[in-house]
Amino acid sequence: MTTSRPTSPSRALPGWVRRAWARPAGDRLPSTRDAVIALVITVIAVLGAYGEAHPSTPGTYFTGPYHLPRTPDAALLLVAVAGAVLGWRHCYPRLVLCASTAAVVAYTLPGYENGVALLLPAAAVGTLAADRSITALRSTAWAVAVTAVLMAATAANNPLGPTGGGFFLIPATVAVALLAGIAIANRRAYLASERAQLARQSAQEAQRGIDEERLRIARELHDVVAHTMATITVQASAATTLLRDRPEQAAESLQAIRTASKNGLRELRAILNVLRAASGDADGFVDPVQPATGLARLDALAAGVRATGLPVTVEVTGNPRDLPAVTDLSAFRIIQEALTNTIRHAGPATAVVTVRYAADYLAVEVTDTGCGLSSSVAETAFATFLSVGTGAGHGLRGMRERAAAAGGVIEIGPLPDGGFRVAARFPLDADSDARPETATDADAWPPTRDASAASGQQGGRR
Repeated sequence: MTTSRPTSPSRALPGWVRRAWARPAGDRLPSTRDAVIALVITVIAVLGAYGEAHPSTPGTYFTGPYHLPRTPDAALLLVAVAGAVLGWRHCYPRLVLCASTAAVVAYTLPGYENGVALLLPAAAVGTLAADRSITALRSTAWAVAVTAVLMAATAANNPLGPTGGGFFLIPATVAVALLAGIAIANRRAYLASERAQLARQSAQEAQRGIDEERLRIARELHDVVAHTMATITVQASAATTLLRDRPEQAAESLQAIRTASKNGLRELRAILNVLRAASGDADGFVDPVQPATGLARLDALAAGVRATGLPVTVEVTGNPRDLPAVTDLSAFRIIQEALTNTIRHAGPATAVVTVRYAADYLAVEVTDTGCGLSSSVAETAFATFLSVGTGAGHGLRGMRERAAAAGGVIEIGPLPDGGFRVAARFPLDADSDARPETATDADAWPPTRDASAASGQQGGRR
């Protein structure tokens, strides 16, 4: 069973009526809404004042020395004026309050019954108090002044005695209007602050999203460009050396340059296509046939690195399985950056990439046998290396940021007996299909730096 929402009464009105009702106030003209409300109030006030002036049983109210005053119909024009000016109460709240009070005082001084007329200045007091540009203290001062004037005018010639009739209801009526207006002003201020806070939070969240996306794109561009250019530089140097004496090997280097540049351009095109699609460009797209960047491309990455002359061994333990996108990409980029740094800085060396799929974590490690540091100066030299504002230092910082973004931890540093090591570990949800591991295996990962160096010296890489 379906239920339909009730139709708002205003939507049942013709369009021109709704537009006229919502028309804001002009420079000198009140809004349609205020004019209609003021007209209704004026009609009710005039009818009420006429009823007070012509009661059906005057003896019930006027006894003893007091008698019903004769109220000419023309006097009701003062009541009409006091109500009509309320149409401008939002445009000129102080002026309207003064005009309405003056009209009621002029109606009251001759001794006419003013019970209903007294409500009109009270309405103006409420509007004045609800104006956020006027403080509560000033609104209270205006209310006190109006109350004093109305009470003085009523006591001067009250047909029911100086303090008879509704004399003591005057301060109560004005106080209720004042408090209601202050409450409305506070409510409006609260809603305005809430809207401003939500707007600030939305702006901050939008800016945070933009900053995070910029950082992600910067990391992607750095990883792609750094790896590609390092590979091209090494191969170009080799081709230059071999071109005259061994042209067939130079051709292999040029082919490796072509492959590396092609892969780099493909990844750059994918990043730019994402940007174009996000900006609403209809021509921007990402080719769904191309494999997503992740550990699935690890073998292709290793083949490209081997083409530069750096022997790389890839060891995968555990049962490979689908990984969260951020973990898959972060692990791949960390391996890529570590191998890029090896190509740049390690000199003649070999590298080992180890990937381990455990039940509750993924661990990756890259070690090389390049020119390392002596154990006595390893940590000091590495700290100096990180502090230098080079591309490698930026890449190491980027690896740390990638690991942190995926909720993982990373260790980066030189090996005491030579070489360099990058090891990262990422948490994963427990997978029932993952191979159970013994406590010994779990405790042994990630390997210590000494163990990594020892494994490199035992000829486990090629």
